[in-house]
Amino acid sequence: MDDPSPRGARGPASTGAGRDASGQAGIVGMGLAAVLTFALAQGSWQWFATYIGLALLAVVLSFYRLPTWTPGLRSVYMRNLVAYALVVGLCAAIALAPMMQRWAWLFPMPGTRDRCPAMGAYESLRTQAALGDLAGRDTAALAQAQGVQSHAAVADCLSATTTLWLPVYAAAVAVLAGLGTWTVGRFRARGRSAATGRRPSHRA
Repeated sequence: MDDPSPRGARGPASTGAGRDASGQAGIVGMGLAAVLTFALAQGSWQWFATYIGLALLAVVLSFYRLPTWTPGLRSVYMRNLVAYALVVGLCAAIALAPMMQRWAWLFPMPGTRDRCPAMGAYESLRTQAALGDLAGRDTAALAQAQGVQSHAAVADCLSATTTLWLPVYAAAVAVLAGLGTWTVGRFRARGRSAATGRRPSHRA
């Protein structure tokens, strides 16, 4: 009465479905982790953000596998590709944020950095006004406090400025990742189709 063959046939299918589900959950989790990083970021971008972005990017690239390439904008492959590319762009933006804040050549938008040194000078004057009574006691301590507050103000200003442009960098990386992945998937699908088509003639 018990036929083991259907159970055996269903085994691989259920395993494949589990892998697909885990892959989908994995990329969703990476996206949520990236969003959480943005939500919890306060003040200037620190290098730990680069570590988080690279770690998330490594996990996505290592463990997420897109389905087989199929044509059509409404295909399952295209929906997965869009989600994959967006998450890759988000992780790359998190990794690039501290670099954009510190390296002008990576963030060369004209006029975006001009007001930040003025913010640093203003914060230095505020610190001097608040701690003016220390000038006669410890000039070095006052100068150090002014330097620290000025540096923090400039870093916060640059962080706020670069954050406004991060979506542009994220979108650019997402487009490049999507086009590259789509091209590779298409060539692989064509290669498999060509290999399958040559087998009958080779046997003949």
